[in-house]
Amino acid sequence: MISTGTPLLWSLFAAFVIIALLIDFFAMNRQGAHKVSMREAAIWSIIWVATSFVFVGLLWWWLGGMGDDPTARAVANDKALEFITGYVVEKALAVDNIFVFLMLFTYFAVPAEYQKRVLMLGILAALVLRAILILIGAWMIAQFHWILYVFGAFLVFTGIKMWWAAGQEPDLDNNPALNWLRRRVRISPDYDGERFFTRIDGHKVATPLLMVILLIGIIDVVFAVDSIPAIFAITTDPFIVLTSNVFAILGLRAMYFLLASLHERFHLLPYGLALVLVLIGTKMLLIDLYHIPVQWSLLATALILGATMVLSLRIPPKPGVSTGSAYPFSAKSSQRNRKDEPPR
Repeated sequence: MISTGTPLLWSLFAAFVIIALLIDFFAMNRQGAHKVSMREAAIWSIIWVATSFVFVGLLWWWLGGMGDDPTARAVANDKALEFITGYVVEKALAVDNIFVFLMLFTYFAVPAEYQKRVLMLGILAALVLRAILILIGAWMIAQFHWILYVFGAFLVFTGIKMWWAAGQEPDLDNNPALNWLRRRVRISPDYDGERFFTRIDGHKVATPLLMVILLIGIIDVVFAVDSIPAIFAITTDPFIVLTSNVFAILGLRAMYFLLASLHERFHLLPYGLALVLVLIGTKMLLIDLYHIPVQWSLLATALILGATMVLSLRIPPKPGVSTGSAYPFSAKSSQRNRKDEPPR
């Protein structure tokens, strides 16, 4: 499988990610536990988006975008467009992650000042997981071309399933993953600061914060299974696949705090995401019959997401219908329920 990633490019990219995470951790530790304001979330969102476009600009220049060689310039243009398309698709699919994170935080009544650390750890787990799955996916595509049809069919199926599930309220009380964790982990009824473990009557037990971290890890696995085939429908270049994924994930925490208070305004967005998955899956299924240009995929994705966001603002949600992901309990009632429960 051909990749634009030379050893030097891979090394520079890895160094950038490590430095970015260290800066983020340093800033988080210096600020301490606090509620992230809309202004802070907006500033960090702009920083991450700007950084992503600076990266693709440097990559375009590195590949010969400003040179005299028309072949190198064409390659630079194609790779830059693939990165931007993949980045937009992954960023859009990350919106669904955000709705589910908000549902978990509400269900477990996670205090606002602790959510930042939980998301940061979740992002670290997602980065490692995505890197592993992307390398596995790239190897499978290189060895078995027919796996592209499996990915395409899976994306179409997932998109149809997402369309029918949009607006339905999930039942966390009967969630298999949550019930499996509850049977195996003793949980305290209350939080103990940002600690993952505490002691009750001399026994070491997990806090609800650890449960949230574990569930976010499970969510990362589920969403990676959807999003990674989607990016392989845009490009099979491992370097572009990984970098666009990583840049989309790095800005996930800031995007969460930016969109958390706006989820009800974009109640039709899950339908748009479902259409995007069907579109990308169809593109993958037609790969040997007709190659849909990347720019058309980018344009279609932008139009679908833009249209669903505009329609969400114009069409109010139906009474009793969940907006985006569901929030079965308010923070207040969820906290009260946990206090009434004995430690497990």
